[in-house]
Amino acid sequence: MAFAEYDRYDALGLAALIAKKKISAREAVEEAIARAERLNPKLNAIVFEAYDRARDAAKAKLPKGPFTGVPTLLKDMRAGATGMPTRSGSRFMPKILADHDSTLVARYRAAGLIPLGKTNVPEFGILPTTESKLYGPAHNPWNLDHSTGGSSGGSACAVAAGIVPIAHATDGGGSIRIPAACCGLVGLKVSRGRITQGPDFADSTSGLSVDNVVSKSVRDTAAALDVSCAVDYGDPYTAPSPEGSYLEGIKRKSKRLRIAVSYKALNGKDLHPDVVAAVKKTAKLCESLGHIVEEKSPPLDSNILTPAFMTLWAANVAYGLEGLARLTGKQPSMDVVEGLTLGLYEAGKRITAIELMAAKQSMDRAARAMVQFHETYDVWLNATLGAPPIKLGVINVDEQNPPIAFAPILDYVPYTAMQNATGQPAIQLPLHMNKAGLPIGVQFVARYGGEMTLLKLAAELEKASPWANRRPNLKD
Repeated sequence: MAFAEYDRYDALGLAALIAKKKISAREAVEEAIARAERLNPKLNAIVFEAYDRARDAAKAKLPKGPFTGVPTLLKDMRAGATGMPTRSGSRFMPKILADHDSTLVARYRAAGLIPLGKTNVPEFGILPTTESKLYGPAHNPWNLDHSTGGSSGGSACAVAAGIVPIAHATDGGGSIRIPAACCGLVGLKVSRGRITQGPDFADSTSGLSVDNVVSKSVRDTAAALDVSCAVDYGDPYTAPSPEGSYLEGIKRKSKRLRIAVSYKALNGKDLHPDVVAAVKKTAKLCESLGHIVEEKSPPLDSNILTPAFMTLWAANVAYGLEGLARLTGKQPSMDVVEGLTLGLYEAGKRITAIELMAAKQSMDRAARAMVQFHETYDVWLNATLGAPPIKLGVINVDEQNPPIAFAPILDYVPYTAMQNATGQPAIQLPLHMNKAGLPIGVQFVARYGGEMTLLKLAAELEKASPWANRRPNLKD
């Protein structure tokens, strides 16, 4: 294989070449490293390099799995990997090298994936853009002046740029789907409890956050879910059992679905015209494939859910920083954390147990409301983002007043946090580009446990409106 063709393959495609001995795992890893060394200075996607470890792994006998020999990257949050630090994008987090793999990383290795290092994140994954004080901004490969999204911005950037075909990501308010939308990728936020966070975590962000991947193709996402979704009986949540193999499932045609579609934010505000056009075009595509599409929004009140969501976020930031204070012997301050983080920490300390329980109850009621909504509609179609990818620098991470800091982006993320609140799965698909050459994503939401429905529909849409040949121009 000519290495110039490397970025034309998804992870399963690359694994097939390795299995057929057309290239070796060592060659695939060396090509990924060469691309990282050439492109990362302009992108800032990779923040910790474990290249020698990856080379050693590629030389050794690899386990036989769907991704044998395929290079990957791990997000600098929660993906513990032996010999690598996990700093969550914060100066407050010590650079401690892990002495064991997380359960998920161990499953990735067993599937044959070879981690090259860690990817850029905003501090503690708080923002939908990747611009931390510790690492600096990640740059969107489609336009370097624009954001990669967050918080899995480094992972999405690296996949979109063709450094690796698949990368670990997490999602606590849209952090898989937002970067996938900004960078033109597939991003599946799984049901709460679908993928374990063990052995070191159990209930990240009070059940809001989940792990998975960003990828080039629906089949890669399906295969990654197959290798990662086994039950871990120490987890506090367990999603409904999978309906068989997801990879095998997407080969079967989706049944005719009843799809609700929203063209406005839940608070009634208009979305950017580019985004509305993308959703309308997607709705027509779904109709052309035989699905029933009706304009309808679920009975969710963002005026209730947004404050509840922020209550949980602030409380968890306070909890996390208190733990770091005990570990480091230092107190949170502007010397070690960003202003927004410090503001959330102070707000979190003021939250009472009653307020925390009320916030959780609000989310539980929203989950019940969505159960009823999905009695009528199989899937809900909406915009992943309220506007095209923002430019870097829009958000002031040193603003200590959270409402002021978040003000510029409240309309930018109109839907994604709702699924974190309700625990539902949602998939972002890169079906569109605007005239400025920036990706515009759309999102499909299914009932709790409904990943198979989403993946089958996504595979059908990918076949009808393929995106595989769409790549950013990053020539030197």
